[in-house]
Amino acid sequence: MTQESFLHIPVLQQEALHFLKDAPGPRIVDGTLGGGGDTEALLAQLPQAQVLGIDRDPAALKAATARLAPFTPRFHPWHGPFSQMEKAASQIGWSQVDAILLDIGVSSPQIDTPERGFSFRFDAPLDMRMDPSSGCPTAADLLNTLPQDKLAEIFWNYGEERFSRPIARAIVARRQERPWTGTKELARLLEKIAGGPGQHGLPAPTRVFQALRIAVNHELDELEKALQAAERLLSPGGRLVVISFHSLEDRMVKHFLQHAALRCLCPPALPVCACHKQVTFLPLTKKPCTASQEEQERNPRASCAKLRAAQRTDAPPEFPAP
Repeated sequence: MTQESFLHIPVLQQEALHFLKDAPGPRIVDGTLGGGGDTEALLAQLPQAQVLGIDRDPAALKAATARLAPFTPRFHPWHGPFSQMEKAASQIGWSQVDAILLDIGVSSPQIDTPERGFSFRFDAPLDMRMDPSSGCPTAADLLNTLPQDKLAEIFWNYGEERFSRPIARAIVARRQERPWTGTKELARLLEKIAGGPGQHGLPAPTRVFQALRIAVNHELDELEKALQAAERLLSPGGRLVVISFHSLEDRMVKHFLQHAALRCLCPPALPVCACHKQVTFLPLTKKPCTASQEEQERNPRASCAKLRAAQRTDAPPEFPAP
C-alpha cells in the first residue's frame, strides 16, 4: 500500500495538539500512527519534538514512514501493538517519554480496503486483522471454530447486540454445512435475523462486525495494557491524550483516569486512610472533547469521537511492569 492509498483524516487533531504541546519535554509516543497525520502535525509544529510512531498494521507503518521521511531523524517508526510501547521506547533508548497520543480504533483505509474484510460494503474475505502478518486467527476462524456461547458473548459484550444468541445459533448451524468465508454472506444473515437499527441506532451488520473486529484484535485488552504502560512510561508532568470511537473504549479510558485521580479507596467509615493510594493522573478534560459541527460535516467519522486528556503526576506507577 502506497502513501497515497493510505490516507486517513485525523480526528480532533487541534484539540489533541492543544494538550500535547505543553508536554514537559520533546519525547512523544504516537501509539496509533495510522497514516501519520498526527505525527506530521506534531513534528511540524514542535521543532524540538521527537516522535516514536507505533502501528501494528505494516501497510500503515510503511505509508506513514514514507510520508514522514522529511522529518528523519526526529521520527522513529516501530511495528507492533501499542501495548508494547515500553519495549518500543527502550529500543530507541528512551526510558521515559513526555507525551503519549492514542487515537484508538480502525482507520479509514482499513475500512475502505476491501480485502481487509473490515466492512460489509464489499464482498471480501472475513479477515479483520489489523496486522495481517501476525498469524493470528481471522474473523472467519472465530466464526468457524468458537462455541456458540462464546460467539454470543462476543456479540453481546463488544457489539451490544440484543439478538446475540439467535445470531450465534444461526452461525453455528450454517457452518455445519460449509465454513464461513465472506463478508456479504455474513451481512445477509445478520440482516435477516436482526434487521433494523439496534443499540445506538446501528444496524446489525455494523454491530456484529464491530464485535468481531474487537475480538480478532483483542482491542480492549490492548487498550487496558496500553493505559497501564502509559502510566509507567510517562515522566512527571507528561501528557496522555486518548481519542476513542465507541462507548466500550471511552468507558475504559474514563474509568482508568477516574481511578488514577482518586486519593483514597478506603471505605468512608474508616477514620484514617489505610490504602495509601496515590494520584497518578490529573484530569485535563472534565468532560470528553467532541468534534465540532464543522469537523463532523467535513469528516462524518468524527461524529462519535471522544477525546480525554490527563497529566501524569510524580507518584510511583500503580501498575508494575508485567
